[in-house]
Amino acid sequence: MESIQNYLSTLHQTIDLLPQNLIVEVIGVLHNARMQGSQVFIMGNGGSASTASHFVCDLAKNTRHDDLPHFRVIGLTDNMAIFSAYANDEGYASVFSQQLANLIRPNDVVIGISASGNSQNVLNAIEEARKHEGVTAIGFTGFDGGRLGQMVHVNIHVKSNIIEHVEDIHLMLEHMIVKTIKDQTYSVKSVAKYPADVPGD
Repeated sequence: MESIQNYLSTLHQTIDLLPQNLIVEVIGVLHNARMQGSQVFIMGNGGSASTASHFVCDLAKNTRHDDLPHFRVIGLTDNMAIFSAYANDEGYASVFSQQLANLIRPNDVVIGISASGNSQNVLNAIEEARKHEGVTAIGFTGFDGGRLGQMVHVNIHVKSNIIEHVEDIHLMLEHMIVKTIKDQTYSVKSVAKYPADVPGD
């Protein structure tokens, strides 16, 4: 069908526009977090919540190696009791920032996934994260990048106004990042060769 062919061809074109240098940078940030024992927090809404949970699962499980620290990775979408308590009592915009306020430490990493880049609860969490010394904020965005793209230290921007494509590629990005880390993990001699992380403000 023509619509299927159009979907695939447009998706391929969008993939070709991905900023590979920034993907490498994110891998370096995550590697350094692993080696330093820093925490990694990941969040998103709707389809992006699913991607966030998937990212947490893959990063925690698929990168393990006896000679290296495990990732200290936490999904802010995954505890429905605390998520719904904050939403009910303090408003949906607080569900991520208040979890972070309890847990975040200097030099942690916070990843916000938002197709529009304008999800208020994600933006509030990034604001909370940036209050803490050395924290690196990372965004996965689409469309025009929204406010999230301007707030984070590293923004991997999917240049598409098609939400299905943005969400497809965000999931592909997490697989690409985890697969690269996993490959490096099983070649321990190469593990120190990641680029330096991006220091927080």
